[in-house]
Amino acid sequence: MKQASIRAFRKRSLHYSTHASKARHITTKREQRFFDLLRAELTLAKISSTAMARRKMSVEEMFRSDVELEDSSDSWWDSDEEEEEEPDTADRLDLGDIQVEAEPSSSDGAEPPPTSHDSSSSLSGDCAGEADEDYVPTVPLRSSGRGRAPAPKRTTTTHKKARKRQKVSSSAHQQQGEDCWHTLEELDTEPGCPLFTPKKDPGPQIDSTKSWSPLSLFKLFFSAYTIREIIKNTNENAHRLLAAGKKFKWSPLTVGDFYKFLAIIIFSGLVQVPSKPDFWRTKWPYNFPFPRSCMTRDRFESILWSLHLSNIKKDEENEQKKGTPHYDRLFKLKPLYDDIRVACKAHFQPMREICIDERMVASKARIDFKQFMRDKPTRFGYKLFVLADSRTGYTWNFFIYQGKSAVVREEDLSTTSVMDLMDFGLLGKGYHLYVDNFYSSPYLFQKLASNSTAACGTIRENRVGFFKTTLNNLPRSAQRGEMRWIRKDGLLFNKWKDSKEVTVCSTFHKSFSGATVKRRVKEAGHWVVKDIPVPDSVKDYNKFMGGVDLSDALIQYYSVRNKTMKWYKTFFYHFIDISVVNSFIMFKMLAEKREEKAISQRQFREKLMEELILESKGETACPQPSTSFSAQPGAFKCPGSVPRYFGGTAEEKRRICVWCKQNGSKRKTPLYCPKCNVALCLQPDRNCFEDYHKKL
Repeated sequence: MKQASIRAFRKRSLHYSTHASKARHITTKREQRFFDLLRAELTLAKISSTAMARRKMSVEEMFRSDVELEDSSDSWWDSDEEEEEEPDTADRLDLGDIQVEAEPSSSDGAEPPPTSHDSSSSLSGDCAGEADEDYVPTVPLRSSGRGRAPAPKRTTTTHKKARKRQKVSSSAHQQQGEDCWHTLEELDTEPGCPLFTPKKDPGPQIDSTKSWSPLSLFKLFFSAYTIREIIKNTNENAHRLLAAGKKFKWSPLTVGDFYKFLAIIIFSGLVQVPSKPDFWRTKWPYNFPFPRSCMTRDRFESILWSLHLSNIKKDEENEQKKGTPHYDRLFKLKPLYDDIRVACKAHFQPMREICIDERMVASKARIDFKQFMRDKPTRFGYKLFVLADSRTGYTWNFFIYQGKSAVVREEDLSTTSVMDLMDFGLLGKGYHLYVDNFYSSPYLFQKLASNSTAACGTIRENRVGFFKTTLNNLPRSAQRGEMRWIRKDGLLFNKWKDSKEVTVCSTFHKSFSGATVKRRVKEAGHWVVKDIPVPDSVKDYNKFMGGVDLSDALIQYYSVRNKTMKWYKTFFYHFIDISVVNSFIMFKMLAEKREEKAISQRQFREKLMEELILESKGETACPQPSTSFSAQPGAFKCPGSVPRYFGGTAEEKRRICVWCKQNGSKRKTPLYCPKCNVALCLQPDRNCFEDYHKKL
């Protein structure tokens, strides 16, 4: 400290000391502590330079021994690290926290300093002037309140050792090339990919040599058995409404009337009017010849009011179970819900690239499993988890999300939804699955890899198992096209800078193989199109992730969805959309296989409406061709039969297969033939359903 500052400090100390001596009464403990502090400073200021130097040396030696003892106790923690450098005295010793006594040793021969407050002459001699250069005034800590000075603070070198260990380990990882992000110039090894071996040939599972009309393809999803069940339940519901006092004209619903009813619903997706009754208006511009020529407005509305999908008696029994684990929320959709799902999987085999995503069916009904998704175009409605073919948009499997379940499952929704949709027994091995960051996780991808299924998708960095290192990470100021990659436990993590940073995880991609994409980049104040490098996983993800979006777009072009007060009727409209779009995709693929000119979806729907009207009049335009199950003559003696589940899922109400029992083995199955009322297996390795009906 400079001499001028020390003199100023002494001047202030003398001023406060004089003021303290003149004070008659100290009113608070705070003032008492303040003046005690000033007196202690004055006492320390009068210590000679020689005595102060000796006192500092003795205290320093005492703390050096304490620090060395503490360092030796911590030697087991960092025995494998380099020897620490000797810490500075300032790090080990803080003299400002030590209260030093004003009694020098008698052997030094130095005069003891005066302690009087009013002898200011003792502070202004030659000896005091010489001591100004070495003296550093200190302020003692406050008393702990029990008459003892607090123990001095001691700083250890543990935090320094931890920092040094981190630096040493970081440099070691960088030298070894492990556990850090790699750049574009560093080469990656080619990962293994499961061989694509599907259970069936990809494409429609029907006899492609026959001529298939739009109606014959539509009947694969709306089978004759399903239509008869809907007609029976609708008639029963109409009688129940009439018995309850509802007044409307009703005559029993027939198959012909139901086909006309379906044709009008499909027509409503092609022609938009403010309300349904406008189709029957005779004034311009609503004077449509159809549907007024085939069905009256009152008949159509009476069918729509009475429409019921499930069995009335079983529905009432299910309502009594409400509030119990045995209650089925989706019972009003059955059997149509189960039949549509079975038909979608039975009549088409997806290509190698498939994807899983959510789909929203718009609705604002007051029901407990209605969902809200902020980032979807349709924010309010029912959420469906859908597995679709990435190339064609064919809806291969789906299920309706019913909200949080009371049964706690070991895995979260992002994992269970994927595993429920991936029917490995029907799909086969070697499929490439694409998902978004809601589903992607290292745990799910490794689980899929164990089932010989490759996976790729965007991933959130806070997922459990994501690589947390920041060594050589992608900087925030990275240019467009820069990338980083790292491989761990068979998983590839890619970071790529586009307009924003994108993180992708994959089990079958190489980090980079020279692929590029065109992007607009600003150079010298002008926007130019440049080819920038892109990881293989990002390029394939952008190409094959849009299967569900393609299916949604095909549905929304001519959707038949209409406003309704019954939630299950909303799903009835959506099931019609799924059936029509899947039929159109199969019709288009068959035309390409025969090298014929494909028609548009609008023309396909128009043709389907025409054939439905002809079918209702008994004038079948084209006979129903045989499916793959009945390609051989006499294969089925039970036409139109579609296997159904005994219970709500494949794990409920399993029965012994009749055909297996006849052949000497007892295997249980959840499926049965609704016409023959017998339990039959339907597996990739054995088809008891077909074998049993061949022998009838």
